[in-house]
Amino acid sequence: MFFFTNYTWQNILIGLAVLAGLILVNDVTRRSKWLSIIVYIIMPVVLTFTVWPKTAVRGNGDWFPVVKTYSALAGVIGFMAIRYIKGADTKKWLLFFPALILSINIAEAVYRDFEVYAAYAGQAVTNPVDGLLMQGGIWNILNGIAGIVLILTLTGIFGIRIAKTKSKDMIWPDQLWFWIVAYDLWNLSYCYNCISTRSMYAGLILLLSCTISEFCLKKGAWLQHRAQTLALWAMFSITFSTYAKSPLFSITSSYKPEALTIISILSIVSNVAVLVYEIIQIKKTKRNPVTQDLYVDLKSYKAVLADNNLN
Repeated sequence: MFFFTNYTWQNILIGLAVLAGLILVNDVTRRSKWLSIIVYIIMPVVLTFTVWPKTAVRGNGDWFPVVKTYSALAGVIGFMAIRYIKGADTKKWLLFFPALILSINIAEAVYRDFEVYAAYAGQAVTNPVDGLLMQGGIWNILNGIAGIVLILTLTGIFGIRIAKTKSKDMIWPDQLWFWIVAYDLWNLSYCYNCISTRSMYAGLILLLSCTISEFCLKKGAWLQHRAQTLALWAMFSITFSTYAKSPLFSITSSYKPEALTIISILSIVSNVAVLVYEIIQIKKTKRNPVTQDLYVDLKSYKAVLADNNLN
């Protein structure tokens, strides 16, 4: 097919099972502080000393997957602290943490897009360490710029609140559906550009898991969903580090330059559109997009507050 290839009915079922598993575990753990502690703190500590020393490091000592796993877990644990430590959500400096870790994560990917362009422009080279096919092109530049715009469109950073519900989710009311869709297109493009061989699983399926959780299960908690599903997938991928060699996980990018270009164009167009809309709202409302929530008049913003008893 145009964007992905190597489909079989078996690997399609496995992909759906992974998607369902991520959504289920994320939703179950977000509802329980103790389950969260077990899954995101105790289990990684145990695996660190028992399983991961044997499975986590890829050929030639590549520790990138390990670093990615621990950084995702750090985000989850930081969000847990905001959610469960009494009074933490009233400290402005602590509320800056979610935006900071998200911005760093995006910036790392932006750097990688530019790096791939510089190293592989006009080439198609298989990385001997991880087996990923790298192709540099205009798509890297377009998506790198889209990532920078994505950071600029973060609004309502100090408006993060804790839901007045039993699950005490971390709610970012100003992080609405249009920003999430723009992020998804940017991140899918990044995965397609830089980890193309695994972009179905580490890209599309992983993004769908947190987006479905946001739109269908708990509104306003997208960043929390994103951190938890990312941590779950990262732990899986270094525990079963040879999964990509299995025919059950064999769906890959089509590696077509046309597909790479189309996704990157969708990424930059959607993110520029969000930026333009943000600027229009700033001029209209005279609100500070960092210290104040910008989209308070939108129905989707009000729906987030209602869903979390924050009216």
